[in-house]
Formats: sequence, C-alpha cells, structure tokens
Amino acid sequence: MSDMGLMNSFIPLIVPSIAAPIVFFFIKQYMDSVLPMELIEAARIDGAHEFRIFNQIVLPLMKPALAVQMIFQFVSSWNNYFIPSLLLNRADKKTVPILIAQLRSADFLKFDMGKVYMMLGCAILPVIIVYLCLSKFIVRGVTLGGVKG
Repeated sequence: MSDMGLMNSFIPLIVPSIAAPIVFFFIKQYMDSVLPMELIEAARIDGAHEFRIFNQIVLPLMKPALAVQMIFQFVSSWNNYFIPSLLLNRADKKTVPILIAQLRSADFLKFDMGKVYMMLGCAILPVIIVYLCLSKFIVRGVTLGGVKG
C-alpha cells in the first residue's frame, strides 16, 4: 500500500470489502434460488435489452440480498481493527475501534470505563442506523417470497 501511495487513506479499507468473494458467492446463490430464468427470457422475447432487464427485473428482486450484504459489509468494515491499524498512522485518520483500543490502553491502571462505554455507545449508533435504513428491504423481500404460494 505504501508503494501505491495509499497509506493514511480510506480507499484500501473500502474497496476490498466491496469486492469480497463472499459477496459474489452470496449474490450468485441468491440469484440461482430466487430469479427464474423464464422471467428474463420473457423480457427478452418482449424486446427488452439487457440493461433494462437488469434494472427493472433483476435489481428489484435482488434488493433483499443486496441489503443483507450491505449490512454485513458495513458492520465488518466498521468493526475492523487489524487492517486500519496497519494502514492508518495519522491521528486524524484513526477509526473508531482503534480509538477505543487507545482509550483503554492509555493508562491501564486508572482508565475511565465511563469513557470507554460512551465511546462504544457512539460506535454502535451508525450500525443501528444502517440496519434500520436497510431492514425494510429485507422484510419486504421475505414477505414477497412468502406470498408466492
């Protein structure tokens, strides 16, 4: 990362989580189980192009899987300690897990647990907000799948 000039940058923290192999595997498995090929073939017969088929048919069916993966990737990136501690050296670029660890280890014998718990409370707020924003897509996808009957 230092040879590419990406030290003290958030780019190497974000890009690998977007292109994680588990995301592609999960999305492929979800598409195999939910997306009927007859629906895509019917859209092709009706004259729809691939871009329109993806945007108007495939993407709405994939919203629950995309929401789940967004939540998982956000939580794993938000809670990541190891990679940011290797790549970020400047104090203004420290992530929340690094700050919590530094707060706990500042003075081992007399650190204030109130500050640590307050920091943990502040650290979990973005995770809760992301979950609340994306959970409607998960619930909508579960109810959509349950009505097929």
